[in-house]
Amino acid sequence: MDSVSVNQFRDNLKSYIEQVVNDHSPIKVTRRAGEDFVVISADDWEREQETLHVLQSSSLMEQISASLATHTQNTGYKPTKEQLNEITGL
Repeated sequence: MDSVSVNQFRDNLKSYIEQVVNDHSPIKVTRRAGEDFVVISADDWEREQETLHVLQSSSLMEQISASLATHTQNTGYKPTKEQLNEITGL
């Protein structure tokens, strides 16, 4: 993660915002007197929130673990050819 001073960030706001949005790379903004902060795109923030939701849900984590186990053992659900065509034909 790139780190810039609050003065650099303010002076080059547009280019830093473009970098955050286009490259999906957050920027840490440092301040002399106060807490640092991070600038992240809205899409990346939403993705992080979804990930945190899944990680904090024990039932979802159990489902993922069970799915991984059946996949590793090659005993998981196998869709029919028609179902695969429906899924991949979107």
